[in-house]
Amino acid sequence: MAQSKQGEGQALTLNLISRMAKLPPLKAFSLFNWASRQGLQHTPQSISIILHLLLSKMSSHSHAAAQTLILKIISGRITSSSFTPRSLLCHLAQLFPSSSNPVTKSRLYESIINSHLKSRLSDQALFYFNQMLDSGVRPRSSIFNSLLIFIIKSCSFDKGWLFFSEKRSKVELDVYSFGILIKGCCEAGDLNKAFEVLNQLEEMGFSPNVVIYTSLIDGCCKNGDIERAKMLFRKIGELGLVANQHTYTVLICGLFKNGLQKDGFEFYEKMQLNGVSPSLYSYNCLIHEYCNEGKVSEGFKLFDEMRQREVACNVVTYNTLICGLCKEMRVQEAERLLDQMKMAGISPNVTTYNKLIDGFCDAGETDKAFRLFNQLKSNGLFPSVVTYNVLIRAFSKAGNLKMASDLVREMEERGITPSEVTYTILIDSFVRSDDMEKAFEMYSLMQKSGFGPDVYTYGVLIHGLCMKGNMKEASKLFNSMWETKLEPNDVLYNMMIFGYCKEGNSYRALRLLGEMNEKGLVPNIASYSSTIGVLCQDGKWPEAEVLLNQMLKWGLKPSVSLYNILYRARISIE
Repeated sequence: MAQSKQGEGQALTLNLISRMAKLPPLKAFSLFNWASRQGLQHTPQSISIILHLLLSKMSSHSHAAAQTLILKIISGRITSSSFTPRSLLCHLAQLFPSSSNPVTKSRLYESIINSHLKSRLSDQALFYFNQMLDSGVRPRSSIFNSLLIFIIKSCSFDKGWLFFSEKRSKVELDVYSFGILIKGCCEAGDLNKAFEVLNQLEEMGFSPNVVIYTSLIDGCCKNGDIERAKMLFRKIGELGLVANQHTYTVLICGLFKNGLQKDGFEFYEKMQLNGVSPSLYSYNCLIHEYCNEGKVSEGFKLFDEMRQREVACNVVTYNTLICGLCKEMRVQEAERLLDQMKMAGISPNVTTYNKLIDGFCDAGETDKAFRLFNQLKSNGLFPSVVTYNVLIRAFSKAGNLKMASDLVREMEERGITPSEVTYTILIDSFVRSDDMEKAFEMYSLMQKSGFGPDVYTYGVLIHGLCMKGNMKEASKLFNSMWETKLEPNDVLYNMMIFGYCKEGNSYRALRLLGEMNEKGLVPNIASYSSTIGVLCQDGKWPEAEVLLNQMLKWGLKPSVSLYNILYRARISIE
């Protein structure tokens, strides 16, 4: 009975193959799919025939159909007791008729490799690429480039570099092959390799295009090599190439990020003079820079210009302007912009709400900030650790520790782990409420949770100890920073100096001032004034005068009262 069914299945398959062979490729594919829906189990031969029909024609629709079929095989949607997906694909090329055009065989391998890349199966794609080489088929640049892009993006640049180096002599290369590798070098921060590949490209007789120069300009900007970036931009013009939107944008943004605002805006003017219209990314970069400089009104001028030129804004555009308004405490305008954003059909994201919540918290409007927090959740968005930290900080500063604790509890219930910043905020809230015991309990919990305190965390605790006059513990904590490989900054030194002066310990204050000078840190006016005051109380006016001269050397202006203290100390000794 089983043999009878098997024989019947084979007869049906042979009949199908015979009928498909007489049809145009796409009609044959329709028949193949119809047979699949009727429950016919395909054989390697039937699959080989339909793929051969589809790939032997110069038709993008036929080639797309072939790739769809291979994707079905890979995903297991076409199965048979006579083969596995891997065994079938490995033998497909051998099953192709011997009279097949080598180009058809190449297309088969390309379809198999591309299908694996679409399925994010890079190891299998590489396996079939190597099989393609072993079978004597020279891969075209297009399939090599697709594989190279995938390896660099999903694996690592080093693997991509190795793949390029090993296969370059065995495949067809084009200018895009080199462009992909140059971009990979730049994104990995290896400019030397990028320029090495550029030289190889030119040695092979290829001419770099504007995309390659744009990648190199972007790489130079990200590495802080602005002069080289400008030189490359000039070279584009010298070679008769035309810089596009992206070229200008990466250079403008690079100049801004390297603190060269004037140069950035000059290139923006040049961009417009040369008739290159700014893109969405260009506008977002320029608006961000204006808002960052506190020139929100200039940012809004560009926002209006975008709409006049029919350049669609996105959530980043609105978030940047909302952040700029909040920095200037124009929170009501920022909220109106949120409504405008919704009317424009752009959905606010968590970042939008975080910026608004932070703005209202800074403005002291915690109730409004909390309403926005609830609005965020009712809109189906999930608060992030940043959202909670902003609100916890605001309620802690307002002295509402119950609300801060409730937020921490809610945060943990949502599965959001408190961050180093969360713990530091809570430590600070206990220090502010004069509860150093709970502050240190939170500090221990922070360490048990696997977070190492940063300089700011140490600063919060040391400040609390100094204010309470507990200089012994403050000194222990200050010195323990070296064990965690953290170096105290000028703020921490100034805190310690203030604490020692408060208890009248001029010796320790003077020693810390000396340490600061050795490290190139500049004490603030308060540290100098307090130490000079304590030295004068101890009758050490010569040491006090040395400190006064140091102050003047650093460009710090002593107050009249400080001069009076020194004068009285000197008179009392004489």
